[in-house]
Amino acid sequence: MALFGRERITGKTPDQLRLMRKAGLLVGQTLTMLQERVEPGMTTKALDALAEEHIRSGGGIPSFLGYHGFTGTLCTSVNEEVVHGIPGSRVLREGDLLSIDCGAIVEGWHGDAAVSVIVGGRQAGRTEDLQLIDATEASMWAGIGALAVGQPLYAVGAAVEDAIEAAGERDGRTYGIVEDYVGHGIGTSMHMDPQVPNYRVEGRGPRVIDGTTIAIEPMITLGDQDNRVLADDWTVVTLDGSRAAHWENTVAATVDGLWVLTEVDGGAAGLARLGLPYAALV
Repeated sequence: MALFGRERITGKTPDQLRLMRKAGLLVGQTLTMLQERVEPGMTTKALDALAEEHIRSGGGIPSFLGYHGFTGTLCTSVNEEVVHGIPGSRVLREGDLLSIDCGAIVEGWHGDAAVSVIVGGRQAGRTEDLQLIDATEASMWAGIGALAVGQPLYAVGAAVEDAIEAAGERDGRTYGIVEDYVGHGIGTSMHMDPQVPNYRVEGRGPRVIDGTTIAIEPMITLGDQDNRVLADDWTVVTLDGSRAAHWENTVAATVDGLWVLTEVDGGAAGLARLGLPYAALV
């Protein structure tokens, strides 16, 4: 895939970051609610309806709904679906691996995040699916940890790749890092420059500046990373039928540290585990 021309990073002011936090917090709260409500027997459309009601009642607008014709508030990607699954009549079954991607706009600013869960709870999951979910989430946090003012942006992807390779060695398998879909800048639009690969690339990329906001979102498979888009022109599936997981957070980097705008706690717990500075603006 051709990536990365001469991209620029535009920093946000403290007041703009505070506005982005409103959108990010609403997304984080929506995903927390959905993880509590998802259960076997419900349709992906029912889950989508819960998300739309929660976002609108919180003063937000769903980012995805109507985006280039997309018909859902969420992307609900099940099992071999990597990303961009359209909510509909599909009934969720116990043991399904479900990735939920959610975006919201508040006062003109965007938040974007994703989680992967096992329908019916972790006790219903296959060992390999649980390992995949955990490896993907850990790789996202590794990427977050590599984001620092003054450092090259592409360090994020290198950190994600290193984390996935380490997880593969631990779990005794080779995970696939999906290369066709990457992270991105975010602010007054959901997708902005720069693109943020989830793997090591040539060059160093633009330097991270004070007020940088990006969405870091690794998509990892149990098999090969090759994929295709279904006839609906949205849903991306693995070619070999292997399951996939997707984790994402919108993150702000300042000279004082990191603020994970889409985590309910601002990323305080996750950053503490990594020994990294938490820099929320009050």
